Amino acid sequence: MSQNHHKQKPPYTSVISKLSQAIFTVNRHAKTATNPKYLYLLKKRALLLMIKEGKASKVGLHFSNNPKNSQQQSDVLVSCGDYTFHIPPTKEDFKELPHLGPLNTTSRNPKCRMSLQEAKSVLENYTGLKEKPTRDSQSKKYQKPVFKKLGDSFF
Repeated sequence: MSQNHHKQKPPYTSVISKLSQAIFTVNRHAKTATNPKYLYLLKKRALLLMIKEGKASKVGLHFSNNPKNSQQQSDVLVSCGDYTFHIPPTKEDFKELPHLGPLNTTSRNPKCRMSLQEAKSVLENYTGLKEKPTRDSQSKKYQKPVFKKLGDSFF
């Protein structure tokens, strides 16, 4: 066996790295997006698929920093490559996963440079999910103003 063989990352880890960077990018943009629902759905679908395929794993539960209705809420911590993410828990998660307590605010994901378009494309190709155009974007097409002659009715 050659020495070179051990130094190269297997293609499997580069796939995980690319997917986790795409999830990181989508997640970062979702926090300030005009339509965050789709981005969060894309993130969740990609993570669940990666868990199913053994490319990511559920680590445990964290108390949420943003609990709804000021009640205590937990999120599932998912480890994927060099990154960690949170997704909403299922009933099974509460039975099967250890509770890790409050979120560790000192732990940060590595920075990455990927455009939102590229990230969405990577995750859409992986999950098969496609964004449906919103009614807002369809109804806001430019319409030429219609000018009436002075004295004509607008109705």
